Amino acid sequence: MANDITADVLIIGTGIAGALAGAKLAQKGLKVAFLESGKRIDRYDAVEKFWNAKIKVPESAYPNDPTAEHPLTHKPNDFYNQTGPETFKSTYIKVVGGTTWHWLGTTLRNVPADFELNSLYGQAVDWPIKYDALEPFYLAAEQEIGVAGDSSEDLGSPRSGDYPMEQIPVTYLDKHVGAALDGTRFKMRSTPQGRNSAFHANRPACCGNASCIPVCPIQAKYDATVHVRLAEDAGATVHDETTATRLNLGTDGRIASVDFRRSDGSTGTASGTVVVLAAHGIETPRLLLNSAQEGAANGVANSSDQVGRNLMDHPSKLSWATTAEPVFPFRGPLSTSGVENLRDGDFRKERAAFRIEIANDGHSWPTGAPESTAADLANSGLRGAELDAAIREATSRQIRISSLVEQSPDAENRVTLDEDRRDANGVPMPRIHYDYSDYTLAGLAAAQEAHDEIFEALNASDIHHSPAVEGAGHIIGTVRMGLDAQTSVVDADLRSYDHKNLFMLGSGTFPTSATANPTLTIAALSLRAVDAIATSVKDL
Repeated sequence: MANDITADVLIIGTGIAGALAGAKLAQKGLKVAFLESGKRIDRYDAVEKFWNAKIKVPESAYPNDPTAEHPLTHKPNDFYNQTGPETFKSTYIKVVGGTTWHWLGTTLRNVPADFELNSLYGQAVDWPIKYDALEPFYLAAEQEIGVAGDSSEDLGSPRSGDYPMEQIPVTYLDKHVGAALDGTRFKMRSTPQGRNSAFHANRPACCGNASCIPVCPIQAKYDATVHVRLAEDAGATVHDETTATRLNLGTDGRIASVDFRRSDGSTGTASGTVVVLAAHGIETPRLLLNSAQEGAANGVANSSDQVGRNLMDHPSKLSWATTAEPVFPFRGPLSTSGVENLRDGDFRKERAAFRIEIANDGHSWPTGAPESTAADLANSGLRGAELDAAIREATSRQIRISSLVEQSPDAENRVTLDEDRRDANGVPMPRIHYDYSDYTLAGLAAAQEAHDEIFEALNASDIHHSPAVEGAGHIIGTVRMGLDAQTSVVDADLRSYDHKNLFMLGSGTFPTSATANPTLTIAALSLRAVDAIATSVKDL
């Protein structure tokens, strides 16, 4: 069968990794084509869908069509077949622009020690590159995304240039907490964010809608449709509602073609001189494993048996309390400050590091406040002006903090295929085995102790710690990069060790989780891979 789609570079996925690399490759004059399972999203429709949703979770603004099915935060087991002692809770969506539609917007860099965890602390593995090699690409990624931040603060990650915009103003809550923590071991700092603090790149400044998750109504927050548009402006084509179902090998061991199925049930094949997998940490191994064939009995790119392994997140300790004085949450982006000085140190020889996020959304995540607060007060018998005053008083003193904890890579934490369940495209659903190491559990315990110290400094009361470990929405690992083809899937340029014309982008390539929200590192690594991909098109 003749290929229906041909390109110099065929990219599977339109999230930030694929869109950013695709835009840069198209701007170099290469013919770029994207395959994307999901639909194009109308922002107004997404906002309306969110407002009208009875259950407001990160996915509630977006379609969940049978041919582009994705997990849901409030019922992950409906999508994942969970076989481990712990539940993997993080999710993603399938739409043009990917999961950046509902990301928080935090754009932290890894700290230098994150790339040398084994050399420095005897834990996990080292990355095949060091911080200095990635720093110029971090800087470039901040420019591409449009990051607002305090350039005078390196936050433990030395900088060679400034952010493109001044920081998003910190909230009254931030200032109150920062004052209470002055002189303690906790150093509150403004969080760099992928949202505009001024009109930038033809997008407006943030006006504090506070619905960053699941949707920014005005696109002050960056999402990958920015680079999808730039790619299309440079000549790239986007085939939406088109799911890649299998990679086919040629006799030379290269990816000869990609089978796909459209949402209308029609099928076809696509090919590229170079194929780039940018389908995130679950869907990328799912596709590779589903492509088992002669010459790749365990799945494509899997001679190391590492595809699907070392699944990680940032297991999160969630705590909330009532402050002694009003802090007036529910204003501005969902988080504008954090504690970043606990992300590295000799303690990493014994336990995981973490970063602390200070939230502006009160008790929304753990309890559903302010709606639940209003219901509780109404059920107590309050009505009218008395109820209104009580709601204002209660919600004005709500505070929530969460710690994103480093997770150890473990080969037994993995994504495999559930052959007994298939989606509408005929692809087996993901089976997940997931657990926490003692190293990570010790980090979670230390995080709870830190939360208690912070609440004590605030003279807070009615303190709660979630008994469950929460997901951060960060899907990391499963196609790790490394220097050894026997223990990794891709090399330092993100090229498959097994197939010369196959590259993989995204947080699935991270050898370790570190503590930073992963999006900026995804973007930096994708930019770093552009030249290697472009050179391969010419050389292959």
